[in-house]
Amino acid sequence: MVLQKGKNNCITDVEGVLVGHKTLYEKLNEEDTICTGVTAILPHPRNLFYEKVRAASYVINGYGKTSGLVQVDELGLIESPIMLTNTLSVGPVLEGTVSYMLEQNKELGDSAGTLNVVVGECNDGHLNSMRLQSIKPDHAIEAINNAKSKPTEQGAIGAGKGMICFGYKGGIGTASRVVTAKEKYTVGCLVLSNFGNSEDALFANFVEKKKNPNSTDGSIMMIIATDAPVYDRQLKRLAKRTAAGLGRVGSHMANGSGDIAIAFSTANTFSHNANGHLDSITYLRDDDKAMSQLFQAVAEVTEEAIINSLIHADTTIGQKGRVIEKAPL
Repeated sequence: MVLQKGKNNCITDVEGVLVGHKTLYEKLNEEDTICTGVTAILPHPRNLFYEKVRAASYVINGYGKTSGLVQVDELGLIESPIMLTNTLSVGPVLEGTVSYMLEQNKELGDSAGTLNVVVGECNDGHLNSMRLQSIKPDHAIEAINNAKSKPTEQGAIGAGKGMICFGYKGGIGTASRVVTAKEKYTVGCLVLSNFGNSEDALFANFVEKKKNPNSTDGSIMMIIATDAPVYDRQLKRLAKRTAAGLGRVGSHMANGSGDIAIAFSTANTFSHNANGHLDSITYLRDDDKAMSQLFQAVAEVTEEAIINSLIHADTTIGQKGRVIEKAPL
């Protein structure tokens, strides 16, 4: 049985979630082309530092340069937008997001303590002149300010502008599913796809075989959102199930591939300024029927989000005249 899709088949079907992009695309000369961007996922539209969300990450293969995951797994919370970009731009995106949060919260770095910003990445160096380090802190702020609750653009947009998947043009993809047990819950996924050879694809028989032209085996960032009342230990269980969706499309999580999942719930938010020394939450039992359906939903949305990243991407010309074609799907 395949689960029902959400209203817009998008991560923003999880109420409150917003997505924004900033895309950079400019041919500078015969050698150099800027072909990159930033994508921001906001778990809700309110102040994330003071109203944190329960979260967890799962590293399937750790060939990646993310920031912020150590604290996410230690405390089970996310307190900033989740940012995606190219490998060499984690630093400026982190800086821009910190600046955005400092402007929002005048107490940060003083009476309110410090901040943990989450940034994920994939390598877009085949199409993008990545050595130019074109992403600046302001681009991260623009992506956050562009965040909307409406269905997000997909394909060669934002952080996905220069990404390649199964030898064809990849990038941003998204999907959602509805779980109906005693209550109705939504699970959404947004991916930044940048991995695989066409001969590995299990969902299509590509006549023209294309190798992944990246210098390494590529990567994928998978962001899972849900409104189900689950906490960090259970969210790590959900994050692990992205591997099932990744395997369905044909990935074998190669040696040089960074395959990283981040999962969060918009239920049971954590107040930074709560009084008292005890806290309590209501959460699903692990043996509840809904839990296995949530696992199924994660596998389905991950698989479809990857395929959607290919379907919605267009043929793109990058640095040195390199061309990556739209997948014939």
